[in-house]
Amino acid sequence: MTSTLSRAIAHYPNRFDPGVLSELPEHLRETIQRRNKVLGPGYTLIYREPVEFVAGHGAHLIDRDGNDYLDAYNNVPCVGHAHPHVAEAVARQMAVVNTNTRYVQEALVDYAERLLSTFPEELSKLSIACSGSEANDLAVRVARFHTGGEGIIVTRWAYHGITREVASFSPTLGAGSPLGPNVRLIDAPDPRLVAPGSTLAEHMRQQVRGAIDDLERHGYRLAALITDCAHSSDGIFTDPPGYMQAVVEEVHAAGGVYIADEVQSGFARLGESMWGFSRHGVVPDIVTMGKPMGNGLPISGVVFRPEVSEEFGRNVRYFNTFGGSSIPVAAGAAVLDVFEKENVQQRVLENGNALRAGLREITENSPYVAEVRGAGLYVGVEIVKDRETLEPDRALTEDVINDMRDRRILISGTGTSANTLKIRPPLAFDSADVTRFLDTFAEVAKNRL
Repeated sequence: MTSTLSRAIAHYPNRFDPGVLSELPEHLRETIQRRNKVLGPGYTLIYREPVEFVAGHGAHLIDRDGNDYLDAYNNVPCVGHAHPHVAEAVARQMAVVNTNTRYVQEALVDYAERLLSTFPEELSKLSIACSGSEANDLAVRVARFHTGGEGIIVTRWAYHGITREVASFSPTLGAGSPLGPNVRLIDAPDPRLVAPGSTLAEHMRQQVRGAIDDLERHGYRLAALITDCAHSSDGIFTDPPGYMQAVVEEVHAAGGVYIADEVQSGFARLGESMWGFSRHGVVPDIVTMGKPMGNGLPISGVVFRPEVSEEFGRNVRYFNTFGGSSIPVAAGAAVLDVFEKENVQQRVLENGNALRAGLREITENSPYVAEVRGAGLYVGVEIVKDRETLEPDRALTEDVINDMRDRRILISGTGTSANTLKIRPPLAFDSADVTRFLDTFAEVAKNRL
């Protein structure tokens, strides 16, 4: 059947092709047809055969027929699907009151103090919004106000959000969402790009220096470098730690600020620390957070050095009706409770190490796997046509993703060529889940890799 993929989603990893709709089971086909009639433009489904879920717990999702799927993809339910402590906290607050930040809320202050205590002491001011896109939008507004600059530097295939402003520096959105003239792109921190005799730190420094020079040549002073510390959309590059120190030095020397986008890499996702930037021994000027904060409720945050945000606060009013309101704050506080009670960071570290070790053992002799990389419970498996040339193999990547889905394990893809498996489960992922994942992946690898 002829594909009917739109230009807007043609590059989207692991997307459903609506051209095969007629081949789906009847109920699924009818629901998707109804969906297409009523939802606005731009939506897409994933997997060759989309799946509908009706329940969840921990790192597991249950479809309408009662089948258990292991979720190794969704980072939004940070501490697990339908976590009872979070659900109870939200239900209790909904039954009492939901007010916004124009009113005094002791619970909001308590939450801000608890969250800020997980950051270096230099980062001591919190603003709350509803989404990662909103958080990054506010962060860049403040950066521009503080520096007087307009220039933005991001990695080549970065994703930072969908507002008009943030989309202008999210190259992964593709040609239909053009970059701003004030935006410059640099390499993701892939050690394979480093010239012989150099280091990743020096390579990244030169990338940033070149971007700053080009911005200045075109009349743009630097406002900010913004990076996702896991480089999620670029293909998941987390190591070696430490290279960011040289990068931040260049940014500060040019009068800009460093914004750490921790939507993907924060909340102990990378295992060794609560925040991804901590692995590099740097303190950002601004940090943004999103999805995992409320375990599924819409809450996001921006943390500032006071000296960066004070002048903005004196001159620009910021208010968000739902950002900082009682119910999302109750969810955020409950998530912090779970981190403390369940020792989430240690669980991530141990199970992430076991997962990557198992994947490396399974793929060590495969001619089609270039690398297994990542940290904590954020893992990328780069699939290529040949280990020597490193030519990407998107088709094989999608075969693996869909073979795993057919065996009821959910993963996706990422990277400039969409040829890196993205393995990013809820942080409830435990040792039994690791075993199930590796056993199933070994079956798929035997046939495909």
